[in-house]
Amino acid sequence: MTHELIAEINVTYINALSVCALLRKIADRGGPGPITLVMDNARYQRCALVQSLANELGIELLFLPSYSPNLNLIERLWKFVKKEVLNSRHHQDFQKFQAAIDGCLADMSTKHRGKLATLLTHNFQTWDNVSLLNA
Repeated sequence: MTHELIAEINVTYINALSVCALLRKIADRGGPGPITLVMDNARYQRCALVQSLANELGIELLFLPSYSPNLNLIERLWKFVKKEVLNSRHHQDFQKFQAAIDGCLADMSTKHRGKLATLLTHNFQTWDNVSLLNA
């Protein structure tokens, strides 16, 4: 896991073509080993077009269980961005709104590195020898 942000930005809505553009950017970055991309269960991520391109690019797609936002690191990042630049703030126009978000994301590896180091980790609570029948 690199915690590197590779973004596909648009101002309309996300669809399968947006996801394919993101897959191409990820594949272009390459890396020393195989690429596994963890995604949620949005229909446009699971479609044949996206799965076919991922297979062609050698990217493994790993889908999170439905309704599991706590497992999805992008949900934590989005919550952080909203807290840093959107909550209780007024932006005069869309360009300033977008610039605030883009600036926060650009500062991920510098200004916000410490905060994100603890936020973007896999912290799971486990229980040993617990019977599910007791629940």
